[in-house]
Amino acid sequence: MSAEPRINDRIRVPEVRLVGPSGEQVGIVPLAKALELAQEYDLDLVEVAANARPPVCKLMDYGKFKYESAMKAREARKNQAHTVIKEMKLRPKIDPHDYDTKKGHVVRFLKQGDKVKITIMFRGREQSRPELGFRLLQRLASDVEDLGFIESNPKQDGRNMIMVLGPHKKKTEAMAEAREAQAARKADAKANPGRSQNSAEGEEPAEAPAEAPAEAPAEA
Repeated sequence: MSAEPRINDRIRVPEVRLVGPSGEQVGIVPLAKALELAQEYDLDLVEVAANARPPVCKLMDYGKFKYESAMKAREARKNQAHTVIKEMKLRPKIDPHDYDTKKGHVVRFLKQGDKVKITIMFRGREQSRPELGFRLLQRLASDVEDLGFIESNPKQDGRNMIMVLGPHKKKTEAMAEAREAQAARKADAKANPGRSQNSAEGEEPAEAPAEAPAEAPAEA
């Protein structure tokens, strides 16, 4: 069956409870009278509550209503937040530089409103020292506690130890803040079009930044 409401001459009832174009209650009127009013207003008679007795109908521009409803649905889908679980892998004896790099990725994921699965990989004799992995996970959780919390406590899974961090900030909030920041940057660039060019005059070209470390697991 079609989900479209019945409109105009597709409505087959002797009388309807009519709602005017501005939402005002007209009352119960014969169907013929409701159709006549729709023609006078150059609008459609749309059945909005078919199961009511009598059915409720409203005078509206149905084409405009469908278009606006489609735009609202499209915007809702655009802003829909999908739960994403990122993964970061570390070794129990990771060196300080690699740890800072990995922590930086975790911070970025949490700021984006994503969950992060932290996996400590044990090899060889390291498997007899699970406390090394546990302490590392606790340290990481403490370092990012202002952005996330321990959603799943550390647990052993074969040769690995796993912990899941959840963000304090919801995905929708993170997306909204990102859009606001982008809009602010665009507004600033528009208000100060010569700032970047003037600041660059007389300066030597900066060296290209080093390639960002990959998010693949770094081995200590």
